[in-house]
Amino acid sequence: MIKASHATSLQAMSKTVLDVGNCGPDHSAIRKMLSRFEVEVIQAHNSAGTLQALRAKPVDLVLVNRKLDEDYSDGIEIVKLLKADPELARVPVMLVTNLEEYQQQAIAIGAVRGFGKLALNSAETIAAISDVLEQ
Repeated sequence: MIKASHATSLQAMSKTVLDVGNCGPDHSAIRKMLSRFEVEVIQAHNSAGTLQALRAKPVDLVLVNRKLDEDYSDGIEIVKLLKADPELARVPVMLVTNLEEYQQQAIAIGAVRGFGKLALNSAETIAAISDVLEQ
C-alpha cells in the first residue's frame, strides 16, 4: 500500500498529455507508446473538447492529429487556436502527421516538431516527447 505522502509526491511528478482527434485504435497506440513515461493521457475529439480539457487541468503536452477523427477537419486549426490564446500558448503542441509539409506548417505557428504514426515508437519520437515532458 502506498502511503498518502508518497502518493502525493508521485502525483506531483506525473505529467498530463492531451491526445486530440485520434480514433480509438490510434489513441490506444499513442497511450501504449506514452506508457513508458509517467503520464496521464486524456482525450478530446474537437476544438471545444480540447479547450474544455485544457481549462479543466494543467496539461504538459498536446498531441493533435492532422485530420480529426470526429469530422476529418484540419487539426492545424486547433494548433492555431491554442497558440493564439494567451492562456494556452505556453502549452507545447505537437502535430501528429507523417507529412513533412504539415509538420512545417505547425512549427511555423508555434508547435514543437511532432511525429507521424509510422514513427510512433521510433527513438526520435521518444526523444522528442521526453524533451518536452522533462521541461
